[in-house]
Amino acid sequence: MSEPAVEMLDITKIFPGVIANDKVRFEVEKGEIHALLGENGAGKSTLMSILFGLYEPDGGRIKIRGREVQIRSPNDATFLGIGMVHQHFKLVHNFTVTENIILGMEGRNRLGNLDLAAAERRVAELSRMYGLSADPRARIENITVSMQQRVEILKILYRDADILIFDEPTAVLTPQEIDDLLSIFRRLKAEGKTIVFITHKLKEIKAAADRCTVLRRGRNAGAVRVAETDERDLAEKMVGRAVSFRIDKKPSSPGALVLKIEHLTVMGPKGIPAVQDFSLEVRAGEVVGIAGVDGNGQPELVAAVSGLLPVKSGRILLKGRDISRESIRARNEAGIGLVPEDRHRYGLILDFRLDENLILKSFRRRPYSNAWGFLRFPAIVKHAGELIEEFDIRTGGGAAVPAKSMSGGNQQKAVIAREISLSPDLLIVSQPTRGLDVGAIEYIHQRIVEERDKGRAILLVSFELDEIMGLCDRIAAVSKGSVAGVVEAETADERSIGAMMAGLGGDHG
Repeated sequence: MSEPAVEMLDITKIFPGVIANDKVRFEVEKGEIHALLGENGAGKSTLMSILFGLYEPDGGRIKIRGREVQIRSPNDATFLGIGMVHQHFKLVHNFTVTENIILGMEGRNRLGNLDLAAAERRVAELSRMYGLSADPRARIENITVSMQQRVEILKILYRDADILIFDEPTAVLTPQEIDDLLSIFRRLKAEGKTIVFITHKLKEIKAAADRCTVLRRGRNAGAVRVAETDERDLAEKMVGRAVSFRIDKKPSSPGALVLKIEHLTVMGPKGIPAVQDFSLEVRAGEVVGIAGVDGNGQPELVAAVSGLLPVKSGRILLKGRDISRESIRARNEAGIGLVPEDRHRYGLILDFRLDENLILKSFRRRPYSNAWGFLRFPAIVKHAGELIEEFDIRTGGGAAVPAKSMSGGNQQKAVIAREISLSPDLLIVSQPTRGLDVGAIEYIHQRIVEERDKGRAILLVSFELDEIMGLCDRIAAVSKGSVAGVVEAETADERSIGAMMAGLGGDHG
């Protein structure tokens, strides 16, 4: 039997206040697709960051293709044929797709000048080969989040790495794009590449992985052949207990009308309507879901209701009050809570401490500030401690850590904790479980149902159709920025919703 492509032996990594990896042994066979599974904060990204040279381990050894190596930097990893796509993109926003891809390995022509044209041709060739549809000359700041993910994938393909690490690669992709990516994984495997991918999505592991290693609280909880296990067993190995995949909720009892959207039109970034003649109602005590393929106006709809984008025409009524032209602060104070799709851009101030982020919308109020407007830190720290415990936010350093040092899943928990703690009349949740493990997803789903049962009106936007169908009481399918149909979740099925998402008609309501 040939030597494993990767052997990580007794890897230990300690950060202040937390052991991220505790004598972890991790082995990947050459030419396999290997999933790395674990709760948020289990040490998966840290372990892969060590393999890619972003961190140096405090103990242990690494072997690549049977040879012991020292990986002190990403350059060392690249030299060894290791590439990594990070959960949080490493892109320069005012550079083009090609400029980002060639950073650090810029090709020169015979005159010593940067040969950008040759690089663009190579990027276009790779994009066509793997069906990634990237424009080599587009600027990062002008492309979607999902396209930025594709650029990251192209970056490692351009470097011809044969050990490819993907950290939550599907977190920003639609179901169709996920299928396409998993097909790319299989194609890369057929070419002899070795793939390690971190994911919380058990269906993806079953669909694409050969083996799966589970980390739990920084330790190896076992490796299994995926064909010999099932999703429930993987989930139990990950969280150390049985996990329910069913969302338990009693029938809704809708009350007063909270949100009424009337014939709303919102312009997109290219000067054309992203939301067109959009009408919808959400009542107290119900969850209304927006189902649609990415690119059908969902971000613009959320931005318009929360005040991040102006309304071109139509009205947004909150408890009968027209808030279409009001400020973001006025909408927050009127009772709108928002869990945004992009937690980094709109949900957190990454350089602020966690406890500061948890009072971003309430720091003017008592008990967090006094009558003279000065912050009262004992109350702020106490509040943060309560939310950390209630929402199981794992920081590795209490409430004082900067938000940017936390894992993506724990950042998401912090945003959700802040918004729910404000008890809004209308809670807008966009992609609420993106990047979360199954245990955290189970908890967040329970909290959304609890908020519904407390009488909150909830508008849910998700690309996960299972999530929409499991959580919602009514479902509005969108197509080309308009409501294609509204159905009761009890009687809905994936086929009918899919038809409406494709613009093939449905019942409006």
